[in-house]
Amino acid sequence: MKKICIVAGARPNFVKVAPLLRVFNKSAEADCTLVYAGREDDPTLEPSLFDDLQMRRPDVCLGADSQRLNEITAQVMGALDSYLDQHPTDVVIVVDDLASTMAAAITAKKRGIRVAHLVAGTRSFDINMPKEINRLVIDALSDYMFTAGVKSNSIATREQQSETAQTHMVGNILMDTLRFNLPRFTPPSTLHLSPSTYLVLTLNRRVLLADEPQLRQMLKTLIDESGDTPIVAPLRGLALGVVVRLLSELGVPSSKVYVQTSLPYLEFGWLTANARGIITDSGNVAEEATFNGVPCITLNDYTEHQETVTVGTNVLVGSDTGKLADALRQLLSGNWKSSALPDRWDGRSAERIAQILLN
Repeated sequence: MKKICIVAGARPNFVKVAPLLRVFNKSAEADCTLVYAGREDDPTLEPSLFDDLQMRRPDVCLGADSQRLNEITAQVMGALDSYLDQHPTDVVIVVDDLASTMAAAITAKKRGIRVAHLVAGTRSFDINMPKEINRLVIDALSDYMFTAGVKSNSIATREQQSETAQTHMVGNILMDTLRFNLPRFTPPSTLHLSPSTYLVLTLNRRVLLADEPQLRQMLKTLIDESGDTPIVAPLRGLALGVVVRLLSELGVPSSKVYVQTSLPYLEFGWLTANARGIITDSGNVAEEATFNGVPCITLNDYTEHQETVTVGTNVLVGSDTGKLADALRQLLSGNWKSSALPDRWDGRSAERIAQILLN
């Protein structure tokens, strides 16, 4: 039996590892443990999350708790090293590009444990981004690189550091979670919405939130161009406070922009799947929009998954209010581009990963 340790570094990672847990739990060949880098009482892990995803809570919480990336790295490395002292492991699976992800990969590799990187090969090609450094380190250390698309697969293959490293295009595992949960999505209990009658706005990127004059102009453009179409904005933390204040300064009535505290997973899934369009700075939200066939405007200059732009429903506008206005006009006039589902975004990524690791 192969002993597998999955390390989740933050809330979004649980959405991606839930399908893996389901597959491994059904296998007589796998003994799988779920480790969380943060605290057991982390407020971002709302009680409903694990019920919504139909997965168990983490078996172990490492207790990392800091806003400083290097401190998180050190805390996770020390705590995971102690955990692995007591728990023999064949493969450590790490997810995405967080500081905790890099820390787990370094710790496992130093102990001679195989490292599998879920969502490998993503690049912004901006070395000034901390996450870009994390991506380069994690992929360089990984024995298995599981990629979501053709471009990521090409990058991971080209940059392989070892002749024994393996790169596999398994597809986007977010789609596994979406396919599994689509029948279970429920409308938000705090809102009364009909499908395709509203826009969704999500914001989380600190660089965008820190530039309040630019963000104010972007919000004004969104409000001016959306006309009578209401906007629902489920936000958390810093984004919630900043957006509420800027909307107040702009004199925007609550009947135009419904600002919500973050919604449970199943309600948020319904909200985005049934939206007329989405405006976001989140790669995950843009990927889900492509799966759902919902027009998506991304407030970034790049995307880690180019398939959402070349094949899917996504358009990049960065912080350019002119591009944002043009995209909104096309969206609301029904002139959005044609789209399709990228290769292997079929909801079977976890099965492919399990087959590779266990065979």
